Amino acid sequence: MRQGIAASPGIAVGKAYVFEEQEIKINREKIDKSLVDVEIRKFKQALKTSKQQLQMIKDRVAEKMGEQKAKIFDAHLMILDDPTLVDRVETKIQEELITADHAVDRVIRELVAMFENMEDEYMRERAADFKDLGKRILKNILGIPILSLMNLEEEVIIVAKDLAPSDTAQMDRKKVLGFATDVGGRTSHTAIMARSLEIPAVVGLGNITEKVNNDDLIIVDGNRGIVEINPDEEKLEHYKKERQRYLDQMDELKKIKNLPAQTRDGHRVEVSANIGTPKDVEGALNNGAEGIGLYRSEFLYMDRDSMPGEEEQFEAYKYVAEKMEGRPVIIRTLDIGGDKNLPYLDLPEEMNPFLGVRAIRLCLKNRKLFETQLRAILRASNYGNIKIMYPMVATVKEVREANAVLEQVKRQLDEKNIPYDRNIEVGIMVEVPSTAINADIFAKEVDFFSIGTNDLIQYTLAVDRMNESLSDLYDPYNPAILRLIKNVIDASHKEGKWTGMCGEMAGESRAALILLGMGLDEFSMSAVSIPSIKKIIRSVTREQAREIANKVLAMESSHEICEYVDAKLKQILS
Repeated sequence: MRQGIAASPGIAVGKAYVFEEQEIKINREKIDKSLVDVEIRKFKQALKTSKQQLQMIKDRVAEKMGEQKAKIFDAHLMILDDPTLVDRVETKIQEELITADHAVDRVIRELVAMFENMEDEYMRERAADFKDLGKRILKNILGIPILSLMNLEEEVIIVAKDLAPSDTAQMDRKKVLGFATDVGGRTSHTAIMARSLEIPAVVGLGNITEKVNNDDLIIVDGNRGIVEINPDEEKLEHYKKERQRYLDQMDELKKIKNLPAQTRDGHRVEVSANIGTPKDVEGALNNGAEGIGLYRSEFLYMDRDSMPGEEEQFEAYKYVAEKMEGRPVIIRTLDIGGDKNLPYLDLPEEMNPFLGVRAIRLCLKNRKLFETQLRAILRASNYGNIKIMYPMVATVKEVREANAVLEQVKRQLDEKNIPYDRNIEVGIMVEVPSTAINADIFAKEVDFFSIGTNDLIQYTLAVDRMNESLSDLYDPYNPAILRLIKNVIDASHKEGKWTGMCGEMAGESRAALILLGMGLDEFSMSAVSIPSIKKIIRSVTREQAREIANKVLAMESSHEICEYVDAKLKQILS
């Protein structure tokens, strides 16, 4: 048994697929002249295999995501026929008597350095293409398997050191039963994605990739944070029963999924879903979402080698707005940086990227990028109830600058008579302590707040939320966090505005009682959590929740708070 962090509820039983890249080791020994033709044939065969692989990936992407996304592979296919690459590699093998893998490695490094030093931004971006292709060709020469989560042939549980956003973006979701990873915490990308996909996950397992082999039978218990490897019959039978019990509980909860999020004495709040792609809307509606409280637009920008255009973004936002049929859809502007990067953006290496050029800071430094996204969002607002939200705001100046860009984009649309919602609401994510403290000032500048607890907790408590060894310090029930949240809610209400929460805390049963009592207006979470949070809200009166929140705010420790609220929850739900 391996103990980790429970990241996404549920129990998965299935074969393990260890997603771990094998190290590329270059053979730098000289070859005999008689082996030159052998090495050139190896190289040509690797090129042929690489072309076949890329064409297959391109066809699958076109089928699943559309022709536009598939076009990004055209540049890669062209490079494989480029004499700049092919002739140089063959010449090195012939003249320097080196292996095919050594020649490819040398040529790719030279080309990458050349492109990275070019002044033209488009040409600099091609360096990433050469790096990516070089790795593929080398693996094919050396017979190293190229791992992809797009080509899964059977249902599996993914076992990995960690999963990058680009890994999960190309994943065949129908074939993935669960995740088990070496690293990560409750708010890591892998955990959030697992909850979004409604599949069990355990993260922060330390060295699970060393303990599990491909095709091992494993159990992922996302309720208790446990992974069992090759269990005996008795344990397997126990978990099968546990899994069925959990599924039965979910079926019971789903009976109330479409009922309003309303307390027993009639106080109405909104329970919404966090989504990453347009495809997630179906899961949100199936779980009874009353809106989209967070549309993570950055997923449109990931797993590709060029920026999405205005038209592609417009179609994605419009699709979500229309599917939600008038329910609110809050689109967060591009939130890149920290643990999420784009290969085609020339971002500087930073000592601490979580405190660096990210989110709204990045957008204000890249005005064209920002204007394109705002234009697409505004155009889509003509087709539904869309709201705009700026992430990682730390100063009022940033809000005013962002709104100035928005007004400029509105004028551009007016000049072309392009319709949009002229009363579109604009809000900010509250995830920086300075913003939470100055909420009364910000409330005069915006239409709403949405509290991003994932980063607010990290920055307030000075604890890396990705570091599983500090998971006990990453604590949403620390009195400082709860007091900041209350301050934000009160400040918004004083100005006649509303406050939501889109951080993972909004989907926790224990937190629901406290937040309801504090006066939170909107709860946004992974879709799978919606029915259980609705049940809690519908089980209490507003006054009961207020009494609980007031007592909690007077407490001095997280331990005391959790014990008290857990007892109240048990009493209310029994």
